[in-house]
Amino acid sequence: MKNNEVVEILKKVGAFITDKHLVYTSRKHGTTYINKDALYPHTHETSQVCRMIAEKHKNLDIDVIVGPALGGIILSQWTAYHLTDIKGKEVFGVYTDKTPELQQIFKRGYDRFVINKNVLVVEDITTTGGSIKKVIDCVKATRGRVVAACSLVNRDQINVTPELLGVPFSSLATFNFPAYDEELCPMCKANIPIDTMVGYGRQYLEEKKQKKAHLQ
Repeated sequence: MKNNEVVEILKKVGAFITDKHLVYTSRKHGTTYINKDALYPHTHETSQVCRMIAEKHKNLDIDVIVGPALGGIILSQWTAYHLTDIKGKEVFGVYTDKTPELQQIFKRGYDRFVINKNVLVVEDITTTGGSIKKVIDCVKATRGRVVAACSLVNRDQINVTPELLGVPFSSLATFNFPAYDEELCPMCKANIPIDTMVGYGRQYLEEKKQKKAHLQ
């Protein structure tokens, strides 16, 4: 799958953001952001990218699609829908919940769809691979067989690899946007305000405020 097909969809729905001082899930900083939340209200485009994921894995024996809440709920549902259509058999779509300790677990009885089943794990954006790996580990702990994992966009194809995740992994698009720790961030050094409208800027600033208050 070529990058430009996915990029055009993301640009169309206003999900491709550049030239901002942004904070990612990993709390690293950068200037470019894929706002997956801008994609999901557009059901046609969301269905379109999930059809791409389904087509990409149509030759694998897959029983269920698993994604992390919240965005992964939508991805798992649409991908399961299209894979059901392609394969002519029901493929289930379920998701994991995040715990207060930031782990991923099955609730709602969804583990029964995963035990001894072949699983495709889906994620929207992989930056460090941490979130998708937690889902993979959860599936394995539930005795599911992860046959593959896939993200819409992989932001670090050098480090987020099948070797890191321990399963076959691919993405619809890959980008290598620079991501900086706060102390190395050129935008911080230039005193450019952090954007709080997208990404994790608002949470990041609140965390810093709470940490500062705790130290005083």
